[in-house]
Amino acid sequence: MLFTHPEYLVTTDWLAGHLDDVRVLDVTAKLTGALENRAEVECFSDAHIPGSVFFDVASGKGVLSDPEAPLPWTWPSAEQIATSLAAACVGPDTRVVLVARTPRDGIDSGTMWCTRAWWTLHHAGVDCAILQGGLEQWEREGRPLTSEQSPLGSTDAVSVPADWQRGRADIADVQAVLEGDGCLIDALPADSFDGSGSAFGPRGGHITGARNVPFRSLIDAETAGFVDAATMHGVLSDAGLMEDQRVVTYCGGAIAATVDAFALALFGRTDVAVYDGSLMEWSANPELPMTNPSAE
Repeated sequence: MLFTHPEYLVTTDWLAGHLDDVRVLDVTAKLTGALENRAEVECFSDAHIPGSVFFDVASGKGVLSDPEAPLPWTWPSAEQIATSLAAACVGPDTRVVLVARTPRDGIDSGTMWCTRAWWTLHHAGVDCAILQGGLEQWEREGRPLTSEQSPLGSTDAVSVPADWQRGRADIADVQAVLEGDGCLIDALPADSFDGSGSAFGPRGGHITGARNVPFRSLIDAETAGFVDAATMHGVLSDAGLMEDQRVVTYCGGAIAATVDAFALALFGRTDVAVYDGSLMEWSANPELPMTNPSAE
């Protein structure tokens, strides 16, 4: 079993040989309770891949989030993404490689911040890939790290395609999927789905009608690594996601949900969107249906 789009992942060997040909964006997260990201000061400044640039996706109002939206991590405008990319010296012809580490297991998953960045940038027309295994594997193999900042030049602005919103779903899209032939996927852990674990909003449990495909079933521990193609295909097939139907994924805040969406993209699925508001929005509205098996 092979990925349909293996180019969406690159190995450490490949990156080591192409550092001069790509722009490496480090999206490591180390969030505070106020959703401020300490990773640049506490992680990136100490050791990063030579030539890489810190790209703060993880802050609640980070470089790929709408600063005016009431919720954190909300899909940005085309103008904002072009500005953020230009500041990182990413132009129309730039090949981007996304990297991250997981400073705190179970909290700051490097994987989901890479897939969140990939999902947004890919739909904005950027040629981007994720470093398989993340900074943990790069470091484990003894590859070079530096504390020096990389000089940045100027570049032309990226032209975001008109249909780039296709990767984003809203409440109406979720309702349409549940009422039609599509499939709604909850990417949170099983104990969140059944309501016995942490709630990601005012109400516990899951959106009524959703299926559970925990994002950690698709990744290799807490790195930016993914399970092999055969294992991933099996997980997605068992959930009925390789069928010809629209898929919308969600989680607590539209971050972990991008892991499931990215996995589907690896196998060539294009009719997939991530519910932007996820449970932070849905569970706050008592008129929207949720199921909490642990409370029954």
